[in-house]
Formats: sequence, C-alpha cells, structure tokens
Amino acid sequence: MDKRRKCQTVELTELEKKLINLLQHGLPVCERPFAQIAEEVGSTEQAVIECLNNLRSEKVLTRFGPMFDAASLGGAFTLAALAVPEEDFDSVTEQVNSFDQIAHNYRRDHDFNMWFVIATESAEEIERVVQAIEKKTGLKVLNVPKLREFYVNLYLPV
Repeated sequence: MDKRRKCQTVELTELEKKLINLLQHGLPVCERPFAQIAEEVGSTEQAVIECLNNLRSEKVLTRFGPMFDAASLGGAFTLAALAVPEEDFDSVTEQVNSFDQIAHNYRRDHDFNMWFVIATESAEEIERVVQAIEKKTGLKVLNVPKLREFYVNLYLPV
C-alpha cells in the first residue's frame, strides 16, 4: 500500500489567499507584524493569527517562519539525503526529525527518497550530525553541501 500523501484540492477563503500571497514576499519587521498585515488585508490581528495557525494545523502551510542564511551568520548548512526502505520511511522520518538541526525534510520519488537540510552553528557540527543520523538510522547519509548560491525569488500566487 502506498502511504504517500496524495495531492488534495483545498478551497481557500479570501483572507487565506490574501495572506498566502502577501507573506510570500516577507514578514514586516516591526513591533506588531500581524497587526500591520491585518491592516494591509483588511482584517484584524487576531483573525490573521488564527488564520495562519489554521493553515498550519490543516497542513496547507507546512512551514511558517524566517529563512536565515546560516553561513552569513557564522553557521553552516548542507543538503542531505537517505535511501530509506519504504516500510521504514515513517520511523526513519521520526528519527531524522528528532535532531534539532534538521530544518526541512521531504519525501522524493527517487532512490534517495528522503531529502533534508542540516543547519548548525559550525561546519564541524555538520559532520557530527551526519554521523549521529547514520548511527541512529543505520543508513548512509548522502551529504551534498552547497557549492554556489542561487537566488530564485519564487512566488506562487494563489
């Protein structure tokens, strides 16, 4: 049985659409960013916060938070992958996600079917986390560090 999630169509409210479109461009840096956002979309601060919490709990948004360039802040990150036997995928996902240094973790349709980002305070810590994941999962980690930065500026209007 295929346990992968199937794409589902979700009906979004006008407020949800406005928030998703607006927040793809960033969050205002101010004392009360959700109040400012509410003003821009014609709503209330509380309604904006509740809407975003609902989008997260319903898994419409899988992540909502800042994106930091770890390297420019003195840290390090790498892209990594595992070839996980299908029957072990859920348990390995829990094992990998138990590390505080895991920023994202995605299933892919490939021999290396689990891809994740490791973000740490130092380059040396990357190797320690890779080794710890290998020890915990019993699987060999493919470590694919960034060689060059590309800025895509992806925007997907809804």
